[in-house]
Amino acid sequence: MADTPLQRRFAADASLLPHMADLANDRILVALLGEEDYRAASFLDQRLLTERIGREWATWDALPDLGAAAPPDFIFHIGHVGSTLASRLLAEASGVLPLREPMLLRTLAQVAERIDRPESLWSPDLYRRRLAQVRGWLGRGFVPGQRAMVKASSVITAIADDLTGTGARALFLHTSLPRYLETILAGEASLAETLAQAPARMARLAARLPGFPHALWQLPPVTRVAMSWLCEMESAQRTLPAADARHQWVDFEAMLADPAAALAAQCAHFGLAVDAATIEAAVTGPIMRQYSKAPEHGYSPDLRRELQAEAAAKHGAAIADAIEWVEALAGRYTHLADLPIR
Repeated sequence: MADTPLQRRFAADASLLPHMADLANDRILVALLGEEDYRAASFLDQRLLTERIGREWATWDALPDLGAAAPPDFIFHIGHVGSTLASRLLAEASGVLPLREPMLLRTLAQVAERIDRPESLWSPDLYRRRLAQVRGWLGRGFVPGQRAMVKASSVITAIADDLTGTGARALFLHTSLPRYLETILAGEASLAETLAQAPARMARLAARLPGFPHALWQLPPVTRVAMSWLCEMESAQRTLPAADARHQWVDFEAMLADPAAALAAQCAHFGLAVDAATIEAAVTGPIMRQYSKAPEHGYSPDLRRELQAEAAAKHGAAIADAIEWVEALAGRYTHLADLPIR
Protein backbone atom coordinates (compact mmCIF):
# COMPACT_ATOMS: atom_id res chain seq x y z
CA MET A 1 0.00 0.00 0.00
CA ALA A 2 1.12 3.61 -0.64
CA ASP A 3 0.72 5.53 2.63
CA THR A 4 3.53 8.12 2.72
CA PRO A 5 4.05 11.01 0.26
CA LEU A 6 7.07 9.17 -1.21
CA GLN A 7 5.10 5.97 -1.61
CA ARG A 8 2.14 7.74 -3.23
CA ARG A 9 4.39 9.58 -5.70
CA PHE A 10 6.44 6.47 -6.45
CA ALA A 11 3.33 4.40 -7.14
CA ALA A 12 2.08 6.91 -9.71
CA ASP A 13 5.28 8.27 -11.25
CA ALA A 14 7.44 6.15 -13.56
CA SER A 15 10.09 8.89 -13.56
CA LEU A 16 11.23 7.52 -10.19
CA LEU A 17 13.29 4.53 -11.30
CA PRO A 18 14.44 2.02 -8.65
CA HIS A 19 17.91 1.89 -10.11
CA MET A 20 20.10 -0.31 -7.92
CA ALA A 21 20.15 -2.02 -4.55
CA ASP A 22 22.57 -1.87 -1.64
CA LEU A 23 21.93 -5.27 -0.11
CA ALA A 24 24.15 -4.77 2.92
CA ASN A 25 22.14 -1.71 4.01
CA ASP A 26 18.80 -2.86 2.57
CA ARG A 27 18.21 0.26 0.49
CA ILE A 28 17.40 1.32 -3.08
CA LEU A 29 18.91 4.11 -5.15
CA VAL A 30 16.02 5.94 -6.84
CA ALA A 31 16.96 7.85 -10.02
CA LEU A 32 14.90 10.59 -11.66
CA LEU A 33 14.34 10.00 -15.41
CA GLY A 34 12.08 11.46 -18.05
CA GLU A 35 10.32 9.27 -20.60
CA GLU A 36 12.83 10.27 -23.28
CA ASP A 37 15.67 9.16 -20.98
CA TYR A 38 14.12 5.69 -20.89
CA ARG A 39 13.69 5.62 -24.67
CA ALA A 40 17.24 6.76 -25.37
CA ALA A 41 19.07 4.61 -22.81
CA SER A 42 20.63 1.38 -24.06
CA PHE A 43 21.43 0.37 -20.47
CA LEU A 44 19.75 1.34 -17.20
CA ASP A 45 22.92 0.51 -15.28
CA GLN A 46 25.78 2.50 -13.74
CA ARG A 47 26.32 4.30 -17.05
CA LEU A 48 23.01 6.04 -16.47
CA LEU A 49 24.26 8.04 -13.50
CA THR A 50 25.57 11.19 -15.14
CA GLU A 51 25.61 14.49 -13.29
CA ARG A 52 22.27 15.57 -14.73
CA ILE A 53 20.41 12.53 -13.35
CA GLY A 54 19.06 13.20 -9.88
CA ARG A 55 19.09 10.34 -7.41
CA GLU A 56 18.55 9.55 -3.76
CA TRP A 57 18.79 6.51 -1.52
CA ALA A 58 15.66 5.17 0.15
CA THR A 59 15.26 2.20 2.47
CA TRP A 60 13.69 -0.74 0.68
CA ASP A 61 10.63 -0.76 2.95
CA ALA A 62 10.07 2.98 2.33
CA LEU A 63 8.97 2.13 -1.24
CA PRO A 64 5.47 0.76 -1.85
CA ASP A 65 4.32 -2.70 -2.78
CA LEU A 66 2.07 -2.08 -5.77
CA GLY A 67 0.34 -5.42 -5.40
CA ALA A 68 -1.63 -6.45 -8.46
CA ALA A 69 -0.34 -3.64 -10.67
CA ALA A 70 0.10 -4.63 -14.31
CA PRO A 71 3.46 -6.42 -14.68
CA PRO A 72 5.82 -5.51 -17.52
CA ASP A 73 6.44 -7.79 -20.45
CA PHE A 74 9.96 -9.03 -21.04
CA ILE A 75 12.64 -9.52 -23.67
CA PHE A 76 15.21 -12.18 -22.75
CA HIS A 77 18.19 -13.28 -24.82
CA ILE A 78 21.57 -15.04 -24.87
CA GLY A 79 23.60 -11.89 -25.54
CA HIS A 80 24.58 -10.19 -28.80
CA VAL A 81 21.49 -11.42 -30.65
CA GLY A 82 19.57 -8.21 -31.29
CA SER A 83 17.65 -7.75 -28.06
CA THR A 84 18.35 -4.00 -27.97
CA LEU A 85 17.31 -3.74 -31.63
CA ALA A 86 14.08 -5.60 -30.87
CA SER A 87 13.42 -3.33 -27.89
CA ARG A 88 13.94 -0.19 -30.00
CA LEU A 89 11.73 -1.44 -32.83
CA LEU A 90 8.91 -2.44 -30.47
CA ALA A 91 9.07 0.91 -28.68
CA GLU A 92 9.13 2.80 -31.98
CA ALA A 93 6.21 0.89 -33.46
CA SER A 94 3.92 0.55 -30.46
CA GLY A 95 4.78 3.24 -27.91
CA VAL A 96 5.58 0.79 -25.12
CA LEU A 97 7.91 2.17 -22.44
CA PRO A 98 11.29 0.41 -22.82
CA LEU A 99 13.43 -0.44 -19.79
CA ARG A 100 16.72 -1.82 -21.07
CA GLU A 101 18.78 -3.90 -18.64
CA PRO A 102 17.58 -2.41 -15.34
CA MET A 103 20.37 -2.97 -12.86
CA LEU A 104 18.05 -4.07 -10.07
CA LEU A 105 17.33 -7.33 -11.89
CA ARG A 106 21.01 -8.30 -11.57
CA THR A 107 20.63 -8.00 -7.81
CA LEU A 108 17.64 -10.34 -7.86
CA ALA A 109 19.59 -12.87 -9.95
CA GLN A 110 22.52 -12.69 -7.52
CA VAL A 111 20.19 -13.23 -4.56
CA ALA A 112 18.51 -16.16 -6.33
CA GLU A 113 21.88 -17.87 -6.88
CA ARG A 114 22.55 -17.87 -3.13
CA ILE A 115 19.03 -18.22 -1.76
CA ASP A 116 19.60 -21.75 -0.40
CA ARG A 117 23.11 -21.08 0.89
CA PRO A 118 24.06 -20.11 4.46
CA GLU A 119 25.42 -16.73 3.33
CA SER A 120 22.11 -15.59 1.78
CA LEU A 121 21.00 -12.21 3.10
CA TRP A 122 17.35 -12.91 2.19
CA SER A 123 15.07 -15.78 3.06
CA PRO A 124 13.29 -17.55 0.16
CA ASP A 125 10.06 -15.89 1.23
CA LEU A 126 11.61 -12.42 1.25
CA TYR A 127 13.08 -13.07 -2.22
CA ARG A 128 9.66 -14.00 -3.60
CA ARG A 129 7.96 -10.97 -2.01
CA ARG A 130 10.58 -8.51 -3.20
CA LEU A 131 10.74 -9.99 -6.68
CA ALA A 132 6.97 -9.41 -7.00
CA GLN A 133 7.51 -5.89 -5.65
CA VAL A 134 10.19 -5.13 -8.26
CA ARG A 135 7.95 -6.52 -11.00
CA GLY A 136 5.29 -4.02 -9.98
CA TRP A 137 7.78 -1.15 -9.90
CA LEU A 138 9.02 -1.90 -13.42
CA GLY A 139 5.48 -2.13 -14.79
CA ARG A 140 4.61 1.55 -14.27
CA GLY A 141 4.06 3.85 -17.24
CA PHE A 142 4.05 7.61 -17.71
CA VAL A 143 0.40 7.77 -18.76
CA PRO A 144 -2.55 5.55 -17.84
CA GLY A 145 -2.58 2.35 -19.85
CA GLN A 146 1.01 2.65 -21.09
CA ARG A 147 2.68 -0.77 -21.26
CA ALA A 148 6.19 -1.28 -19.98
CA MET A 149 8.61 -3.74 -21.60
CA VAL A 150 11.79 -4.80 -19.85
CA LYS A 151 14.79 -5.89 -21.91
CA ALA A 152 16.80 -7.90 -19.39
CA SER A 153 20.53 -8.60 -19.54
CA SER A 154 21.44 -12.10 -20.72
CA VAL A 155 22.22 -13.55 -17.28
CA ILE A 156 18.70 -12.72 -16.07
CA THR A 157 17.30 -15.62 -18.11
CA ALA A 158 18.23 -17.79 -15.11
CA ILE A 159 15.28 -16.26 -13.19
CA ALA A 160 12.99 -15.59 -16.16
CA ASP A 161 10.27 -17.87 -14.81
CA ASP A 162 10.24 -16.00 -11.50
CA LEU A 163 10.01 -12.64 -13.26
CA THR A 164 7.27 -13.49 -15.76
CA GLY A 165 5.08 -15.20 -13.16
CA THR A 166 1.67 -16.01 -14.60
CA GLY A 167 0.73 -12.67 -16.16
CA ALA A 168 3.60 -11.52 -18.39
CA ARG A 169 4.57 -12.47 -21.91
CA ALA A 170 8.16 -12.85 -23.03
CA LEU A 171 10.26 -12.76 -26.17
CA PHE A 172 13.42 -14.88 -26.18
CA LEU A 173 16.07 -14.04 -28.76
CA HIS A 174 18.70 -16.59 -29.67
CA THR A 175 20.65 -17.96 -32.60
CA SER A 176 22.37 -21.20 -33.54
CA LEU A 177 25.70 -22.04 -31.96
CA PRO A 178 27.77 -21.46 -35.17
CA ARG A 179 26.24 -18.00 -35.73
CA TYR A 180 26.73 -17.11 -32.06
CA LEU A 181 30.39 -18.10 -32.13
CA GLU A 182 30.96 -16.08 -35.31
CA THR A 183 29.19 -13.06 -33.83
CA ILE A 184 31.19 -13.05 -30.60
CA LEU A 185 34.49 -13.69 -32.35
CA ALA A 186 33.83 -10.84 -34.80
CA GLY A 187 34.32 -8.18 -32.10
CA GLU A 188 37.08 -7.74 -29.55
CA ALA A 189 34.72 -6.14 -27.03
CA SER A 190 32.09 -8.87 -27.30
CA LEU A 191 34.74 -11.58 -26.93
CA ALA A 192 36.28 -9.88 -23.89
CA GLU A 193 32.86 -9.48 -22.26
CA THR A 194 31.90 -13.11 -22.92
CA LEU A 195 35.18 -14.46 -21.55
CA ALA A 196 34.83 -12.27 -18.45
CA GLN A 197 31.40 -13.78 -17.77
CA ALA A 198 32.57 -17.35 -18.44
CA PRO A 199 33.38 -18.33 -14.81
CA ALA A 200 29.91 -17.42 -13.55
CA ARG A 201 28.25 -19.16 -16.50
CA MET A 202 30.39 -22.25 -16.04
CA ALA A 203 29.27 -22.42 -12.41
CA ARG A 204 25.61 -22.09 -13.42
CA LEU A 205 25.90 -24.73 -16.14
CA ALA A 206 27.75 -27.21 -13.93
CA ALA A 207 25.11 -26.79 -11.22
CA ARG A 208 22.42 -27.74 -13.73
CA LEU A 209 24.19 -30.79 -15.22
CA PRO A 210 24.93 -33.52 -12.63
CA GLY A 211 28.42 -34.96 -12.89
CA PHE A 212 29.57 -32.18 -15.21
CA PRO A 213 32.92 -33.45 -16.52
CA HIS A 214 34.80 -30.22 -17.30
CA ALA A 215 36.62 -27.35 -15.61
CA LEU A 216 36.88 -23.90 -17.13
CA TRP A 217 40.66 -23.93 -17.16
CA GLN A 218 40.54 -26.92 -19.51
CA LEU A 219 38.63 -25.02 -22.20
CA PRO A 220 40.24 -22.86 -24.90
CA PRO A 221 38.70 -19.42 -25.45
CA VAL A 222 36.36 -20.33 -28.32
CA THR A 223 35.02 -23.32 -26.40
CA ARG A 224 34.39 -21.01 -23.44
CA VAL A 225 32.22 -18.92 -25.76
CA ALA A 226 30.35 -22.09 -26.79
CA MET A 227 29.89 -22.97 -23.13
CA SER A 228 28.38 -19.50 -22.56
CA TRP A 229 25.88 -20.11 -25.36
CA LEU A 230 25.00 -23.49 -23.88
CA CYS A 231 24.54 -22.04 -20.39
CA GLU A 232 22.07 -19.40 -21.53
CA MET A 233 20.22 -21.72 -23.91
CA GLU A 234 19.87 -24.37 -21.20
CA SER A 235 18.58 -21.70 -18.83
CA ALA A 236 15.95 -20.61 -21.35
CA GLN A 237 14.96 -24.20 -22.04
CA ARG A 238 14.11 -24.47 -18.33
CA THR A 239 12.73 -21.00 -17.50
CA LEU A 240 11.11 -20.04 -20.83
CA PRO A 241 9.91 -23.32 -22.40
CA ALA A 242 9.00 -22.72 -26.03
CA ALA A 243 5.91 -24.91 -25.68
CA ASP A 244 4.35 -22.26 -23.40
CA ALA A 245 2.32 -19.85 -25.55
CA ARG A 246 3.45 -16.94 -23.35
CA HIS A 247 7.01 -17.35 -24.67
CA GLN A 248 7.97 -16.52 -28.25
CA TRP A 249 11.39 -17.87 -29.28
CA VAL A 250 12.94 -15.91 -32.15
CA ASP A 251 16.11 -16.74 -34.07
CA PHE A 252 17.78 -13.38 -34.65
CA GLU A 253 19.14 -14.41 -38.05
CA ALA A 254 15.56 -15.15 -39.19
CA MET A 255 14.43 -11.81 -37.74
CA LEU A 256 17.06 -9.99 -39.82
CA ALA A 257 15.97 -11.85 -42.95
CA ASP A 258 12.43 -10.38 -42.70
CA PRO A 259 12.31 -7.70 -39.99
CA ALA A 260 8.81 -6.46 -40.88
CA ALA A 261 7.28 -9.93 -40.49
CA ALA A 262 9.25 -10.52 -37.29
CA LEU A 263 8.16 -7.21 -35.76
CA ALA A 264 4.54 -7.85 -36.70
CA ALA A 265 4.68 -11.29 -35.06
CA GLN A 266 6.29 -9.83 -31.93
CA CYS A 267 3.64 -7.11 -31.64
CA ALA A 268 0.93 -9.73 -32.05
CA HIS A 269 2.54 -11.89 -29.37
CA PHE A 270 2.50 -9.02 -26.88
CA GLY A 271 -1.04 -7.99 -27.85
CA LEU A 272 0.08 -4.64 -29.26
CA ALA A 273 -2.24 -3.17 -31.89
CA VAL A 274 0.10 -1.92 -34.62
CA ASP A 275 -0.78 -1.50 -38.29
CA ALA A 276 1.36 -2.58 -41.24
CA ALA A 277 2.31 0.97 -42.21
CA THR A 278 3.69 1.71 -38.74
CA ILE A 279 5.71 -1.50 -38.77
CA GLU A 280 7.09 -0.71 -42.21
CA ALA A 281 8.09 2.78 -41.07
CA ALA A 282 9.91 1.34 -38.05
CA VAL A 283 11.95 -1.22 -39.99
CA THR A 284 12.82 1.13 -42.85
CA GLY A 285 13.77 3.99 -40.55
CA PRO A 286 17.17 4.72 -38.98
CA ILE A 287 16.95 2.05 -36.26
CA MET A 288 17.90 -0.75 -38.66
CA ARG A 289 20.96 1.20 -39.83
CA GLN A 290 22.35 2.00 -36.37
CA TYR A 291 24.26 0.01 -33.79
CA SER A 292 21.43 -0.34 -31.28
CA LYS A 293 23.60 -0.13 -28.16
CA ALA A 294 25.31 3.02 -29.49
CA PRO A 295 23.03 4.61 -32.12
CA GLU A 296 25.65 7.21 -33.03
CA HIS A 297 27.49 4.40 -34.86
CA GLY A 298 26.30 2.88 -38.12
CA TYR A 299 25.61 -0.85 -38.39
CA SER A 300 23.51 -3.06 -40.67
CA PRO A 301 22.54 -6.70 -41.22
CA ASP A 302 24.87 -6.82 -44.22
CA LEU A 303 27.83 -5.64 -42.15
CA ARG A 304 26.97 -8.17 -39.47
CA ARG A 305 27.03 -10.99 -42.03
CA GLU A 306 30.36 -9.79 -43.44
CA LEU A 307 31.94 -9.78 -39.98
CA GLN A 308 30.52 -13.22 -39.21
CA ALA A 309 32.00 -14.62 -42.42
CA GLU A 310 35.41 -13.16 -41.60
CA ALA A 311 35.30 -14.71 -38.11
CA ALA A 312 34.24 -18.09 -39.54
CA ALA A 313 37.21 -18.06 -41.93
CA LYS A 314 39.70 -16.94 -39.29
CA HIS A 315 38.59 -19.27 -36.48
CA GLY A 316 37.18 -22.22 -38.43
CA ALA A 317 39.11 -24.98 -36.67
CA ALA A 318 38.45 -23.63 -33.16
CA ILE A 319 34.75 -23.17 -33.97
CA ALA A 320 34.52 -26.79 -35.17
CA ASP A 321 36.17 -28.01 -31.96
CA ALA A 322 33.80 -25.93 -29.81
CA ILE A 323 30.74 -27.30 -31.63
CA GLU A 324 31.98 -30.86 -31.13
CA TRP A 325 32.44 -30.13 -27.41
CA VAL A 326 28.81 -29.03 -27.12
CA GLU A 327 27.60 -32.00 -29.16
CA ALA A 328 29.42 -34.36 -26.82
CA LEU A 329 27.60 -32.80 -23.86
CA ALA A 330 24.29 -33.10 -25.71
CA GLY A 331 25.00 -36.80 -26.09
CA ARG A 332 25.52 -37.09 -22.35
CA TYR A 333 22.64 -34.79 -21.27
CA THR A 334 19.93 -35.66 -23.76
CA HIS A 335 17.66 -32.67 -23.03
CA LEU A 336 20.32 -30.49 -24.69
CA ALA A 337 19.95 -32.30 -28.01
CA ASP A 338 16.95 -30.13 -28.97
CA LEU A 339 19.06 -26.99 -28.99
CA PRO A 340 20.26 -25.50 -32.34
CA ILE A 341 23.85 -26.74 -32.06
CA ARG A 342 24.44 -26.88 -35.85
